[in-house]
Amino acid sequence: MFLMEDLFVPAGIRTPELQFKFSQGSFLIKGESYPEDIKKFYGDPIATIAKHFGKVSKGPQLVVVELKYFNSSTAKILMDLFMMLEASAASGNRIKIEWRFLESDENMRELGSEFGEDLEHVSFELKPFKK
Repeated sequence: MFLMEDLFVPAGIRTPELQFKFSQGSFLIKGESYPEDIKKFYGDPIATIAKHFGKVSKGPQLVVVELKYFNSSTAKILMDLFMMLEASAASGNRIKIEWRFLESDENMRELGSEFGEDLEHVSFELKPFKK
């Protein structure tokens, strides 16, 4: 069985930290996301994760999204990612998405709730945290 190499992209001024641990089934998107070139930043990482989730895995997969701020281009990327995860879960993968947000950030809670409404096969959890 071929395992993909883990991916780590440190957070930038306008970009989030990406931490994809394929061997552990753990995926993190954290920080702020409003890159100047959305396709340049997310293109390869999303293609890599799509390849991984295109195969049925044995263990559960956890995708954590902890964004403080994101623009509309990132919202589209997230929706595309979540729909890809939904299709993967419908084909047999056990996938959980944790939408983490500062408990005082009602806007992020609401955005997470809206994303979660469209998912049937993926386990989606809103997870507030304190500063």
